[in-house]
Amino acid sequence: MKIRKKEASFSGGSIRKNNRNNLAANAGIITYMLILGMRIPFAGIIGDAGIGLLAPAFELYMMVMLLFSYGISRTMTGLIRYRVKRGQFKNADRIFHTALRLSLLFGLILALVLAAGAGFLSETVFLETMSSRVILVAAPITVLTAAVSAFRGFFNGNGFGPLVAWSQYIEKTVMLIAGIVSGKLYYGYGRKVAALLKNDMPAYANGAFGVMIGIMIAELITLIYLSAAYALSYGSWKRQQMQDAGRRTESSGEIVGMLFGNGLPMVLVVLLSNSFMMIDQRFFNYCMNRKEMGDVRTAIWGSYYGKYAVLAGIGAAFACLAVHGSIGKIAASYDKEEYRLMRERIGTAVKKVCVTAFPAAVMLAVLAESFVTGLYKGESEQAVLVLRQGTIVIFFYGIAYLFCQLMLKMRMLKELLFCLAVSFAVHILAVLLFVRNGLLGAEGIVYSVILFTGVLAVMGFVLVSRRVSYKQEWIYSFAFPAAAAAVSGLAAMLLNRLLFALVGAIPTLLISCLVGTVLYMILVVLLHVVNESELSEMPFGGIWIAVGRLLGVL
Repeated sequence: MKIRKKEASFSGGSIRKNNRNNLAANAGIITYMLILGMRIPFAGIIGDAGIGLLAPAFELYMMVMLLFSYGISRTMTGLIRYRVKRGQFKNADRIFHTALRLSLLFGLILALVLAAGAGFLSETVFLETMSSRVILVAAPITVLTAAVSAFRGFFNGNGFGPLVAWSQYIEKTVMLIAGIVSGKLYYGYGRKVAALLKNDMPAYANGAFGVMIGIMIAELITLIYLSAAYALSYGSWKRQQMQDAGRRTESSGEIVGMLFGNGLPMVLVVLLSNSFMMIDQRFFNYCMNRKEMGDVRTAIWGSYYGKYAVLAGIGAAFACLAVHGSIGKIAASYDKEEYRLMRERIGTAVKKVCVTAFPAAVMLAVLAESFVTGLYKGESEQAVLVLRQGTIVIFFYGIAYLFCQLMLKMRMLKELLFCLAVSFAVHILAVLLFVRNGLLGAEGIVYSVILFTGVLAVMGFVLVSRRVSYKQEWIYSFAFPAAAAAVSGLAAMLLNRLLFALVGAIPTLLISCLVGTVLYMILVVLLHVVNESELSEMPFGGIWIAVGRLLGVL
């Protein structure tokens, strides 16, 4: 009876907890894809220039969200989970409240910095003066994000991953709806101001301001949802604390030390892996000013940020989604010192990345014109060019994600920070060379991002392989998927050229993608790249299996 009561407690049973944690982790990748994808309708409302003005504030918001998610939320999740498993509910509660206070303190400090420095950031750091009001809206968002991250860490630590996952889905859904509505309203007002001033930029600036208001509304509603969930579970949580099995009460100083000790390395990981987009915009604007293209630079950056970065980012997220479920299994084998099984699982994971990333990269490249003209309005020539040149990022990002996550799981934090520092330095040097000195603009940014992800992928692969004596199989994992993607991409490209002028971008895109994908599925199965069990563990694997059986290749 006692065991059953414990299994039904606030922390949940081990099986349910594993399922919920997997759901929450997948929700993180899926909602990342959503936050990228919502730039498409935003661009349709506020235009490329509006997205260009939104970019500094949006990247600051993303950076703050990641800093709190990894620096506070993820850290407190591990600390709370450890204590809940041992019945130390009072110490777990102290960790939550200490982390919440720290989060709000840092959130308030960041909010004050953004509020006081909005003008400096827009004019001097980003070289985008009209982004000042948009950045100002990011200030209160930081406080809301800080509180949201603390609540998510609390619920994740107690085994309520699905609740956290739903909070992420609610957040992104409200963000999309509120961003569209608020963006339209403010853009409409901005059009009136623009008509009076005979300058379109106030309309774009107001539209970007409206989108950030929508993001603030989404964070507020998410906080209300999580606060309500905490209030409803408060009684159960208090009853568990009455059955506390802890031998001593941890002091606030100890808890703060643990939060900082575990959180600071993750803060460095976030800064090194996610700050390059803000740096890139600064150098891009400098380049455009040097080329005397300051009047169009905002729209060009908005096109890059809202088109290339979105489409390539979604493709990269699919590659991460394909391999995400394998990472925990590989880490479990490592912890059990089952190195042979671990090496086999690494090989399967690499194959999953390749099978997903190669066709995504090829299809985006050969159908770039259909994707850009079908999904977006405004400038397309530059976006098509950089998309064709830069889709290799999808493959590099997938490999980098796999091995960076493995380094985290295998407690190779020093090696991970070294890889990120080297990759970041290479990226900065490339931006200086290609953009600042070479004045290559968006193309230079793309080359720099390719170098960043490529160096990170190679270094992560080498360091993890050396640690576990892993040897890569190249034919079935790389050569065959690449060849199958090339053949299916060629077929999609020819079909695209035949249909584009006849039926338009969207029908052509749908038909070409469908034909190319089905052909790719057939080829990878006929080449014995993947088997049915491996397909079942991949995104949309059920569809692959159904098509394979229908065509008689499975």
